[in-house]
Amino acid sequence: MFPGSIGWRAQLAIGDQIVTQSILLCDDEIHILRAAEFKLKRAGYDVRIAGDGQEGWELIEQRKPDMIITDCQMPRLDGLGLVKRVRANPDTQDIPCLMLTAKGFELSEEELAEQWQVKRLIAKPFSPRELLAIVQEILGEPVAASDAL
Repeated sequence: MFPGSIGWRAQLAIGDQIVTQSILLCDDEIHILRAAEFKLKRAGYDVRIAGDGQEGWELIEQRKPDMIITDCQMPRLDGLGLVKRVRANPDTQDIPCLMLTAKGFELSEEELAEQWQVKRLIAKPFSPRELLAIVQEILGEPVAASDAL
C-alpha cells in the first residue's frame, strides 16, 4: 500500500498487535477542525475532535491520545490551560503537544517548549499538508499493517 491509499493506516506493531496512532484535535473553529481531521484521517490516524480544551481534557481522560493538537484561544479551557493539565498529570505528561495560534497572537515558541514541552507552535492559517508533515516527523512515519506483520 502507498501513503494516501485507502488501506494505508498509521499503525504501530506492538508484539503481535497492530495499534493505530491516535490524535486529539482541539479547536473552536469547526472549519479548521474538519480540514485537519480530514487530512490526518486520510493518512490513517485515529482522530478525535473537541471544540474546546475542557471537552479535550474529558476525551483525554477517556482514552489517552498519542498526540494533542490544540488551538491556543478557546472558550472554557484554552490550549495553554489544557497543556498545563496534561503536563501536571503523570499519566499524560509525556504526550507530545502542538499548539495552533492566530497569526497576530504573540507567543514565544521557545518559552512554550521550555516551560510546557510544546513541540511546535503553528500559526493560523496553516496548510493541512504541513500539519501532517509535522505530525509524521514527531510520531514517526506510519507503518502499513502489512509491513508490521
